[in-house]
Amino acid sequence: MPKNSKVTQREHSSEHVTESVADLLAHEEPVDYKRSVLNVTGETWDKQKDGDEDLDAENRPAWNSKLQYILAQIGEYGGARNAFFSYLCQKNGGAFCPLPGAYLVPYLVLLIIIGLPLFFLELAVGQRIRRGSIGVWNYICPRLGGIGYASCLVCFFVGLYYNVIIGWSIFYFFKSFQYPLPWSECPIVKNGSGVGEGWLLVETECERSSATTYFWYREALDISNSISESGGLNWKMTVCLLVAWSLVGLAMIKGIQSSGKVMYFSSLFPYVVLVCFLVRGLLLRGAVDGIMHMFTPKLDKMLDPQVWREAATQVFFALGLGFGGVIAFSSYNKQDNNCHFDATLVSFINFFTSVLATLVVFAVLGFKANIMNEKCVVENAEKILGYLNTNVLSHDLIPPHVNFSHLTAKDYNEMYRVIMTVKEGNFKELGLDACLLEDELNKVPVQGTGLAFIAFTEAMTHFPASPFWSVMFFLMLINLGLGSMIGTMSGITTPIIDTFKVRKEVFTVGCCIFAFVVGLIFVQRSGNYFVTMFDDYSATLPLTVVVILENIAVAWIYGTKKFMQELTEMLGFRPYQFYYYTWKYVSPICMAVLMTASIIQLGVSPPGYSAWIREEAAEKFLFYPNWAMAILICLIILASLPLPLVFILRQFHLVSDGSNALSVTYKKGRMMKDISNLEDNDETRFILSKVPSETPSPMPTHRSYLGPGSNSPMEMTNAPNGRYGSGYLLASTPE
Repeated sequence: MPKNSKVTQREHSSEHVTESVADLLAHEEPVDYKRSVLNVTGETWDKQKDGDEDLDAENRPAWNSKLQYILAQIGEYGGARNAFFSYLCQKNGGAFCPLPGAYLVPYLVLLIIIGLPLFFLELAVGQRIRRGSIGVWNYICPRLGGIGYASCLVCFFVGLYYNVIIGWSIFYFFKSFQYPLPWSECPIVKNGSGVGEGWLLVETECERSSATTYFWYREALDISNSISESGGLNWKMTVCLLVAWSLVGLAMIKGIQSSGKVMYFSSLFPYVVLVCFLVRGLLLRGAVDGIMHMFTPKLDKMLDPQVWREAATQVFFALGLGFGGVIAFSSYNKQDNNCHFDATLVSFINFFTSVLATLVVFAVLGFKANIMNEKCVVENAEKILGYLNTNVLSHDLIPPHVNFSHLTAKDYNEMYRVIMTVKEGNFKELGLDACLLEDELNKVPVQGTGLAFIAFTEAMTHFPASPFWSVMFFLMLINLGLGSMIGTMSGITTPIIDTFKVRKEVFTVGCCIFAFVVGLIFVQRSGNYFVTMFDDYSATLPLTVVVILENIAVAWIYGTKKFMQELTEMLGFRPYQFYYYTWKYVSPICMAVLMTASIIQLGVSPPGYSAWIREEAAEKFLFYPNWAMAILICLIILASLPLPLVFILRQFHLVSDGSNALSVTYKKGRMMKDISNLEDNDETRFILSKVPSETPSPMPTHRSYLGPGSNSPMEMTNAPNGRYGSGYLLASTPE
């Protein structure tokens, strides 16, 4: 046979072999080490189980529509947290609104440089790998796989106390179906001893505080004087907590098939209510005063690290960063979904929601401040009349145009200044208040949840048809909380179900029952103090660590350039360079500063809580006792423990890297894309050897078991076809 003919025949044969192998790979599922003849671990291969895992990614549930998915992301954490967001603005004296027309500046700045980039990052990795938080971080960097487990624990801690707030809202919701509202007036009790026995008297605790404060602390919580006084279970709140967990269980039992439908109502209804409240609030007397106060700059607060720390915490909660819910929801998307558009849209809808909620609350608080200021004017005018009638004050001190029958705040302030000037020596003995509207607006209503359950409820008692507005308000809070709880529970159930292949319905119901039992600690009479403890310490610091490690895992371990290339392939366009620099430098540095500030804050300010003292009818700051400090420290350690634990176990090869059961679609797509990019002359050698430059060996030398010591699939830059080298492919046992 001629030499040229032999060469031609060999070339055709080589092309035939290459095409045959490539065709074979195109129809072949990636091979797991357990079915390889080179399996030296002694583990048996369960064909049925392995087949189920292979089909899992292909048959993964999907959102019914893009709207459903966007509503789920919006409602995940922005909901109830944004409803209480205006409390931060009020607490920090308008520092979130330092310049007219540029309000909420710290929040907006941190949203752009931390929130948006990291939210986009979580959406992208979830959509690309199509797994929950455990599977995603096992894939990207197995030694940092503890990120996923830490996220689950943080979600569990947050879910425990968050559902208690839904329980409180349920209690107030059912109490709203009566007129007048039960918190509009102080209760009347009989005097059972001493002088005047049998007379009707106003409850002392209520008289010394206010009707709404008394109803919150005594009727709703029946709170004890300190965290050390348990006081037993509050049966009303126990029932409400059971109802709350039942609602969450029903919404979650079928996964996104059930929770996705709930999102249509739980995410949209609150916006309807907020708009209605805004319109109603703007029609109230004094609403403009409240909104103008919201825009009043107080630049001295801008340098307070606490303001920025709380703004960053709000960004984390509003977008759900680090919780795993973002990744879980995104994993149900198609791979060609434009997650960059989703990230931008959801981030700024959350910002808009924060502004809307802030406008509503400040409009209502402006109305309340005017009511309280008018009450102050009336009370002090009566004191002045008494002093005039007893000749303590001269009638000459009263300006002639002042009419006590129709006394305005302006007239009272003028009269107050005259009396203060004339009676400078003994003015304090008169006990007169200035009754300035600004002072009322500057008063922090109460801390945390008290904004909704004390300040806002008090304002609603002055509304016409107050029961209707109360029903709408607390129904809105229930829906906001339910949307947040669905995101929180998804951060637990999705990664656990993906990783351990447990039954969705059984695991969801079991989670809810277990959480209800553990959550009984929050419905004791001292339960509100435990809610404060968990809210302050169980999530903030561990969450910051989790988000920092997420950023490092993608930007520095996997590689920002490689990740940008992955996004380009997935989205069809290259993301802005802004993300490259924020992922690699800006966000890690900002979060490191935030974490340092949080640790310093813990060290400088001893942890404590505001206790309600029944005898004094007032709040008092108390430090946590030693046993409570031990619980607090355990919460922080336990939430962060998976991070070093998983790292040590995988660093010393004590457990598998956990990345075998990953998205089949993703791995096969990567493998076939890499093969298609090879030159024809190197394709056969790529299949038969580790790298194209190596000479094919008749016996595969690549090890069959990529256990704890192996690299992550995304780290194997020298093996174009990912986890599966030549040894895997040629040693595969046919089914």
